[in-house]
Amino acid sequence: MTTSFAELGLNEQILAGVEALGFTQPTPVQAQAIPLVLEGRDIVASAQTGTGKTAAFALPALQLIMGLAEGPSAAADGILTAEGEPQAAEADAPKRRRRRRRRKGTASPSPDATTMASGPARPRALVVTPTRELAQQIERVVTAVCEHTGQRSVIVMGGARFDRQLKALSQGCDLLVATPGRLIDLMERRHVGLDAVRVLVLDEADRMLDMGFWPSVRRIVQALPAQRQNLLFSATIPASIKGTIDAMLTDPATVEIARTGETADTVEEHLCPVTQGQKTQLLRAIVKSGGAETGSSLERVLVFCRTKHRVDDVSKTLKSAGLKVEVTHADRPQKARDKALERFREGSVQLLVATDVMSRGIDVSGIDAVINFDVPMDPEDYVHRIGRTGRAGATGHAYTFVAPDEITPLREIEYFTKKLVPVWDLEGFSYDSGRIVPNPARATTRTTRTMFSGSKSRRGFGGPGSGRFGRHY
Repeated sequence: MTTSFAELGLNEQILAGVEALGFTQPTPVQAQAIPLVLEGRDIVASAQTGTGKTAAFALPALQLIMGLAEGPSAAADGILTAEGEPQAAEADAPKRRRRRRRRKGTASPSPDATTMASGPARPRALVVTPTRELAQQIERVVTAVCEHTGQRSVIVMGGARFDRQLKALSQGCDLLVATPGRLIDLMERRHVGLDAVRVLVLDEADRMLDMGFWPSVRRIVQALPAQRQNLLFSATIPASIKGTIDAMLTDPATVEIARTGETADTVEEHLCPVTQGQKTQLLRAIVKSGGAETGSSLERVLVFCRTKHRVDDVSKTLKSAGLKVEVTHADRPQKARDKALERFREGSVQLLVATDVMSRGIDVSGIDAVINFDVPMDPEDYVHRIGRTGRAGATGHAYTFVAPDEITPLREIEYFTKKLVPVWDLEGFSYDSGRIVPNPARATTRTTRTMFSGSKSRRGFGGPGSGRFGRHY
């Protein structure tokens, strides 16, 4: 059994970066994925949130592109074969290390230099990710490793100053971390060229390949060399994107730490039946009481709402109740989003209220609880949301408020995860009689109906004693 990063085939410089990051032992996804990436395989990897997927692709990707010279032909560099496979070039390793040390000590280009003057930046590895916050999280890991390898990483994303990103690109770029919109903008203006990319990473691949992002991602993929290595990582890999994956990848290896829809076993899930009108009251009561961990109030709580307007309304109500609250969603300026996340991370505010923009892009340790103020419409978002707590082996709690009009999306989540979310009531809280409490015998698989089963399936909809419409479902 692998017990150290050194056993995965990582070189000394990368291992120094691993030590700087404070990693001591590879997680299961790292232990399985890193050797496959170093072998040059295309891979599809799924693992729960908080299990170290970023390092699983960043560490081997940086090692694969080490020492590659400028120019589109990686095969000519002696690092990749004509088929795009990595070559073992042991004899060349000392020379490459000396060249990197000299490059690291070389003075940086003038701040006035631009990519238009010297040609577009031409990274060797490209990481595409759906949210700005997730791009920043990846960049933090990559930058720490590059300190020890002499490589340069650059992050480009919407909401950030364009001139600063151009300046960073002008100073050289080995690995580029990008959100799709800003990357396409830079490509169209010829500040970035993708003809030298040898490793492509799609992080949160389920979101990157769905209908929302796919047109942009397709444009990016079409600009890449045909001979490249493709790495797809996500917490969920739904069957709906299988056709796209098959078309993009060549004989991919599969790393499946968790089956599709499986939630982290470090997160205790709680289903809270409540009326819409009592949701804010219940949230305040859970925060004050400590929820399932009674005895003290919750210090760091991430609250998810379905829409931007809902986020703003809920945050105003919580602030008026005297709680310390920050807000983040896509309409907020990037500087405001960064400030909100930083205040939440350092503990200056107790609650961060957000849309799903944060379900895939927040890496904050010590989140006591995630509260789904609204049931997400996409079952995959549920897995990502609750994965923001219970990270790195710690225990977390996830509370999902379900109102009578949210039963259908809740059932979709339970079908997707193939398990019931257990009902939990806050002791001492006076619930409205209009709430709907779920039937504990409800199924986790869809009922197969025949053309004659409709009337039968409607009888007893709520189970025994449910009445006309039922207090259960």
